[in-house]
Amino acid sequence: MAHTPPDHTPEEWLQALQEKYTAIGQNTSVYLQGLLYAKPLHYWDYIHVDTLLTLQIPRTDFPDEQIFIMYHQVTELYFKMVQLEMEQIQAQGTAVEEDFFAQRVDRINRYFGILVQSFDVMLTGMDAAQFRKFRMSLFPASGFQSAQFRMIEIRSAPLYRLLDQEARVAFTPDTPPEVLFENIHWKKGAIDQATGRKTLTLQLFEEKYNAVLLQLAHDCRENNFAVLTDGLTARKAPGEALVEALRQFDLLVNVHWPLAHFRSAMHYLHRSPEPVAATGNTNWQQYLPPFFQKRIFFPQLWSEAEKADWGRDWVEENVLKKR
Repeated sequence: MAHTPPDHTPEEWLQALQEKYTAIGQNTSVYLQGLLYAKPLHYWDYIHVDTLLTLQIPRTDFPDEQIFIMYHQVTELYFKMVQLEMEQIQAQGTAVEEDFFAQRVDRINRYFGILVQSFDVMLTGMDAAQFRKFRMSLFPASGFQSAQFRMIEIRSAPLYRLLDQEARVAFTPDTPPEVLFENIHWKKGAIDQATGRKTLTLQLFEEKYNAVLLQLAHDCRENNFAVLTDGLTARKAPGEALVEALRQFDLLVNVHWPLAHFRSAMHYLHRSPEPVAATGNTNWQQYLPPFFQKRIFFPQLWSEAEKADWGRDWVEENVLKKR
């Protein structure tokens, strides 16, 4: 016999169903009959396991290419989880409750923390010789082209804060969004250093996502995380839990995540006398280190000394001490 929660009798559940379907002009009996004939739900059907396991389609015969593909697919799923949390916060707008905000940012930090820790799959979880061969079949594709990560950035802060520190000198927060968007940090990171032109990687990315990302930037002008944080601050000083969660989020997205990539790039691409080019020809030596970019979502939550040393502690702990 199926378990019925003690606070409802079977009759009460049927009455609740009746009310639900009557409210939308539906016949409750039809839906009950459907339940009678429906097959039981299986894990493999609900998660679409068989389909999921067919989505790894390598371009070479090197076994580790499938590891490379799966890791990036898992990363994109985590990015979707992050966006779902961000959407819940943004949906509440300036009325968002501080506890709710802090709780959801903690969830986001958990997802990003897992991603940062798991980046060792990219660093040491693939055979280097295999990687350097199969990567040659991937041009001009690049992890740079992850639109979801760009969406996370846009949901986090005004476009002005998404410029690198050199570009910020040339513009102001009131500069039209279209102008700021054209100078956003990731576009500078995909300029061919020899010609000064946009790489094919960037051109293709812009063709597919420019309109979507610019529209998102417009949609988030009044409810990105930085604006919502400023709104809370205007009402009262935010509590320690929210401040700590936002600081951790800032570090994870703008320091830990790009520097995890930097370690991997150094491992596979740094060679003398010239480093190996990334598959997208991105300028990874200048594009990834946070110390050069100084991208900070919530500058008001950091001291001047912390901002001046942005990313240095991570490099000392995770790069210099491991040499």
